[in-house]
Amino acid sequence: MKEEKAIKKIREKDPEGLRALMDRYIPYVSAVVWNILRHAMAVEDAEEVVSDVFLAAWDQGEDLQVGKVKAWLGAVARNKAKNKLRKLGKELPLEEDLLELSDGVTPQDRLEQQEEVTLVRQAVEALPPKDREVFLRHYYYAQSVEEIAKKMKMPASTVKSRLRRGRMKLKDYLMGRDS
Repeated sequence: MKEEKAIKKIREKDPEGLRALMDRYIPYVSAVVWNILRHAMAVEDAEEVVSDVFLAAWDQGEDLQVGKVKAWLGAVARNKAKNKLRKLGKELPLEEDLLELSDGVTPQDRLEQQEEVTLVRQAVEALPPKDREVFLRHYYYAQSVEEIAKKMKMPASTVKSRLRRGRMKLKDYLMGRDS
């Protein structure tokens, strides 16, 4: 369903519109929320915040604008995640906290891990949007090929091809052949 139609349905209080937005944006909203809450609370709390973001979209459908829904959802997700931290009396972890020596991990090890994460993130972001979505759904959200095919309305063979192509592009990128 196109974004414009989904917004119209949400404004008419038709749940099909919200379902369409959720199918399209849950991975994105989950990533935004998880990046803020992952060190501070349980997965269930993050899932609750994600639900609250889509509830806000439902309640504030008049604020949604075609072409700006993703940005709106991202802003709401960030605010709700930060508010959840404040409500529980927690704060975002500071970068200096990474220097704590625990589990025998040195600051140098942590720095190398951060650099690896940054490289992988850049490599994934360099993938074409459809390939990136398939890749994230499979490897980050642990969705099966069949689930992805159903959600993205494409044959399972296409999903497998996109995953293979994505792995090859990531390998090339990380090996320095596609900077």
